[in-house]
Amino acid sequence: MAVSFCGKRILLTRFNLLANQKRHGYIVLVPEIGEDLPELNPLAKSDNGLPEFNSVTIEKCVGTIGHQAIAVEKGLKALEARIATAGDEPLDVIKDVIQPLERVGAQLETTWGVAKTLYMGNSSKMPTKSYLSIHERARGARRCKFNSVPIYGALKEASQNQKFSQEESRLINKYLLEAKLNGIEMDGSAKHELKDILENLTQERSKFHGKREVALKKFSQIIKEPALMQEFPPALLQALAVDQSQVIKGPWKVTLQPYVLNKFLEFCPDRTQRWNLWQADTRKCSNHTDKTLENSTHLEQIRSLRKRQAKLLGYESFAHMSMETKMVGSIEKLRATMDELLQYARPALENEMASLEEFAVDRGFKDKLDIYDVPYWKRRQLVECHQFDKEAMREYFPMPKVLSGLFGLAESLFDIKIVERTGVDTWHEDVKFFDIFNASKGTEPIAGFYTDLYSREEEKIFDAGNSGWMVGIVNKSIAAGHNPVAALICNFPAPLYGKPSLLSLDDVNILFHKFGHALQHLLTESHYSELAGLSNVEWDAVEVSGHVLMHLLNDTDVIRSISSHYGTEQPLPDECITSIQKSQKHLAGYSLCRELYFSNLDLDFHLNTDYWVDVVRNLYPQFHTFPLDKKDAHPCSMTTIFSGDWGAAYFSRLWSRMVAADVYSAFLEGKTKEQQAETGRRFRETFLALGGSCHPSEVFRQFRGRDPSPKALLQNLGIFKPVHSAGGNPTAAAGSE
Repeated sequence: MAVSFCGKRILLTRFNLLANQKRHGYIVLVPEIGEDLPELNPLAKSDNGLPEFNSVTIEKCVGTIGHQAIAVEKGLKALEARIATAGDEPLDVIKDVIQPLERVGAQLETTWGVAKTLYMGNSSKMPTKSYLSIHERARGARRCKFNSVPIYGALKEASQNQKFSQEESRLINKYLLEAKLNGIEMDGSAKHELKDILENLTQERSKFHGKREVALKKFSQIIKEPALMQEFPPALLQALAVDQSQVIKGPWKVTLQPYVLNKFLEFCPDRTQRWNLWQADTRKCSNHTDKTLENSTHLEQIRSLRKRQAKLLGYESFAHMSMETKMVGSIEKLRATMDELLQYARPALENEMASLEEFAVDRGFKDKLDIYDVPYWKRRQLVECHQFDKEAMREYFPMPKVLSGLFGLAESLFDIKIVERTGVDTWHEDVKFFDIFNASKGTEPIAGFYTDLYSREEEKIFDAGNSGWMVGIVNKSIAAGHNPVAALICNFPAPLYGKPSLLSLDDVNILFHKFGHALQHLLTESHYSELAGLSNVEWDAVEVSGHVLMHLLNDTDVIRSISSHYGTEQPLPDECITSIQKSQKHLAGYSLCRELYFSNLDLDFHLNTDYWVDVVRNLYPQFHTFPLDKKDAHPCSMTTIFSGDWGAAYFSRLWSRMVAADVYSAFLEGKTKEQQAETGRRFRETFLALGGSCHPSEVFRQFRGRDPSPKALLQNLGIFKPVHSAGGNPTAAAGSE
């Protein structure tokens, strides 16, 4: 899944970035509250309003956060006192409550953003344990305003008796919902029960996550036969080699870490070896392996506690409670949409698996295709039938060309100008800073962002399979006088031996996706930091802007604008562009069915009380053509749902993709550059500008003039209307590959 830092999506819980650390931080013993001196503020000495990252120290960050957190808490107490003394006199809650809260919290939010940036970009300046102390202190201070009874009372009364603008109503409703979900309306005994439930949930989720981590580390397999590794790319061989001086000869160590597992299944030609790794992965944390690491008990406890939490807060189920913060709005609407997608995806899946098995048999495969065979034969089919060679295409995507093409695309579509500013203090020499200007009006920058794009093994957070993040450093706030600032922090290959950084297609997609997130943060026009950019955007809409930028990579002109051979500057051959476009549709029915399966599985776990094994047995055949292995216990290691924050929300990624595809279809309707620029302007004025100040359903209506439809996603994937074959069985008319 998807990452940005915003609103209620907290860094540590939403993205689980701490799960696979390559190094450990250390504890720095400093006082929580520094001296009340301006030089302790990382922003205080900067003449240009930007952090002086080179002068930021751990001690300053920790001390400043402590000082600012206390200032926030004192400001909150003073505000509560003013509300109490107002008596029956009506309050101007925007002027007297919201704006003071914006001003008092602005510096804390900014210093927290600086700490996040250093944590992601330079661990020597911000080790893990130091960041954890900053994160917890800042989060605790920030949470206070949502737990304040006087503030809740004032805002609730105002919402019932006064009229507000759409943005103001959205902001007030955010405060009220946050407070409600924290149990602010409960009496003493119920509030105590909720507290116990949440504490037990934290413990159960921690145990679930911990056992899964131990299980991942416990399993390893040594491969000694070079013949098994001949199809592996050099970079992957190097990553798996036990001895770095024997990368070609081996041996190689294979583990259950998701990135390693997925790549091994993709490149290993030996079916027995694939099965061995797959069965170890699907049985980990179950009763079929080490009993001390079983997660079945914790899984059921988490489901039960979440149900109790929802009931206590007045919801029918945890899934119904989840709908409060989702664009889709209701379980009925979600089910109907997923059912419609399945009507198209299932026939396409059946055709694809029949075609893939035929392809494998023609190349000597003598068994019946199973789920652990699909990644290997999928890659082979993609390479042989569509001439899709990821590694060879790297040479046509040098970072300078991709970045300039991306910036040019954003400038032409969104009426902005992106200009590099030199002389800015940064946390590493590779880091650059760019100002964003409105192209058609004004001479002052409206926002700015840093880029830190290259991997640094000993300095930067590394999460295999996730090469990039967008960090919001400063949220826009009119009351605080702040323009937005962000950082794009990635782990792309660094320039080497005179060659520029050469990006894979996956890297290019990540860069476009994260830049889409950044644009929503940077081009926001909301007045309030609690609504600006990605803040307060419903979970199933937060990825929309990122996916829209990725969809633009389907356009032939866009691909050409960001590509050329790094040495000869020759354009990317037309056949390569065609193979890239076809690759987006390859086994699309299979992939969509898997997404639908996990989304429905998560929803059913939080809607009914059936034992988890029975839920899996009921759902699995609806989305797979392969039989369910009797010992398959994959839910027992689904940390995203059971130890993360995505319980009853797994569908959010799929919903965002569907909405983004529908948005992208509007760009396709523009036949000329002028028409596409008009669509881009409309996209900026809605999705990029409104952010969390307007419900995403209304944002979409303003952009498209109707509600979203799954048809655009199906068309984008090359999956069209189901038809009936001569034998009467439904099949899908899929796009030509």
